[in-house]
Parts: sequence; structure tokens; C-alpha cells
Amino acid sequence: MASENDKFLPPASAQTPARKRVLETDSASRKQYPMARGLLDYFPDALAEVAKVSFQGNQKHNPGEEMHHARGKSMDHADCIMRHLAGRGGFDGETRESAALAWRALALLQEELERELGLPLPRGARAAT
Repeated sequence: MASENDKFLPPASAQTPARKRVLETDSASRKQYPMARGLLDYFPDALAEVAKVSFQGNQKHNPGEEMHHARGKSMDHADCIMRHLAGRGGFDGETRESAALAWRALALLQEELERELGLPLPRGARAAT
């Protein structure tokens, strides 16, 4: 399903050929960008809050199902980012607005990378039906 942001992408013919993931498969390349020391160790509490948003979203959009990102159920990431940014420092029910903003920013980036690099869906995502 095409999104509003697709108009900003290069044509498919100009995009990079398909890859398995952005994370390289050779050891030296993987070690250049340490995910534990450069992400988890910097932002452990923030990442825990983003994981909470994932859980809450799954309960809302996929009740009773195994946790997964149901693509296509809420695709307006850029608009939601702005809404959550406006509410930063507060809560929407049990959800911290800044955590929801971070989740949406990650979703936007993930989907951009998939389109631009021809990446497959991650194991935790399901295509829109």
C-alpha cells in the first residue's frame, strides 16, 4: 500500500537492488555500529518505553494475537509524529507521548529503508491485508 511519503522517493528503477537487511552480515561491518553499546546502552529506559508502546498498540490493533506490527492499520506516521510532538511531556491515556513519537519515528524510518533498499518485511511485521 503506497503512503503519502512515497512521492518523495526516487523511482523504483533508481532504487538500490534488494538486500536482506541494513545490518551487514560480515563481522567487521556489524562491529562498526555496535547496537548494544551505541543504542541500548545509551537509551535503555527510552527503548523500554517504546517497547511498551509496541505492546499497547498490539493490544489495541491485534487483541489476542501474537505481538506484531500490523502494517496498514495506521500509516500516517508523519502526522502522528507531529501530534505526539505537540503533546510531548504528557500522556495519552497510559501512553507517554514522547514514547509514541519515538515509535512512530522508528516506523517511518523502517518503512523508508524498506522501500529505498528493497528490504523484506522484518520478522515482527505483517503486511497489510
